[in-house]
Amino acid sequence: MGVDLESISEASSGAIGSLLSTTILYPLDTCKTKYQAEVQTHGQRKYRNLSDVLWEAVSTGQVLSLYQGLGTKNLQSFIAQFVYFYGYSYFKRLYLENSGSKSIGTKVNLILAAGAGACTAIVTQPLDTASSRMQTSAFGKSKGLWKTLTEGTLSDAFDGLGISLLLTSNPAIQYTVFDQLKQRLLKQKLKKADHDSSPVVLSAFTAFLLGAISKSIATFLTYPAIRCKVMIQAADPEDDDDDDKTKRAQSKSRKTVSGVVSAIWRREGILGFFKGLDAQITKTVLSSALLLMIKEKITAITWVLILAIRRSLLLRNGRLKNV
Repeated sequence: MGVDLESISEASSGAIGSLLSTTILYPLDTCKTKYQAEVQTHGQRKYRNLSDVLWEAVSTGQVLSLYQGLGTKNLQSFIAQFVYFYGYSYFKRLYLENSGSKSIGTKVNLILAAGAGACTAIVTQPLDTASSRMQTSAFGKSKGLWKTLTEGTLSDAFDGLGISLLLTSNPAIQYTVFDQLKQRLLKQKLKKADHDSSPVVLSAFTAFLLGAISKSIATFLTYPAIRCKVMIQAADPEDDDDDDKTKRAQSKSRKTVSGVVSAIWRREGILGFFKGLDAQITKTVLSSALLLMIKEKITAITWVLILAIRRSLLLRNGRLKNV
């Protein structure tokens, strides 16, 4: 089987878009993650809103710590998006070729997206866990990637994998909604466009808007699981008044789904499962919308580059054969 250039183009543009959007919004992501990881204790909490996290970094002179774990997050995000977009594009093309269909229905789209998401979660889970622990560490006390991954057992590196697999429904819903809305808009534009005109594509604003709508729907439906995952992967609490045994007990409780659910229910009630929903939507909507907007704009560029590289390799091979 030859190299699937279309899938590689989709994966490359998706990964580059993810890298840029993650870097731009990383301080917001750090504030959001630390806010979500905190559980109310005795009716008190350190962060009452998202701005409290930002103010802590500013007041303690640790503004640069808002970027702690950025390298790990970018690595995880780049690999995740490449694997996801390549898998989704490849599965989609494979289905169309084998089924003989000209389009993909919503149900099949969800299955293909979930399959690509599951592969992505398994491959990138250790990096995802490490980046979450680095973000939720006290400002200025974040550890490096290698130390974060090696300070626990192998199973610790896969904390939250079950929820991550469950959350494959999030991008599945998002990209399905986005793709369906995109196809409808493009069909409407094709009817109005001339046959001799240039290919019809989404404008940057339209892609941004569709990305925001699709991600909002997915985030709202899956948020309780998202918060549980953040708490499971969060760094161990740093409290000098607690002994090591207490810390280990807290850490163990946090790293089980039942422990997290119980803690949220007892200390914050049912609304606790939606704590930070506004921050999550703000961050993920902006991130996903930027990702899809950037991806739409650079897909054509990456496709041209890949074709140019392929042509160069073919010409070089032809010259070698003639020698």
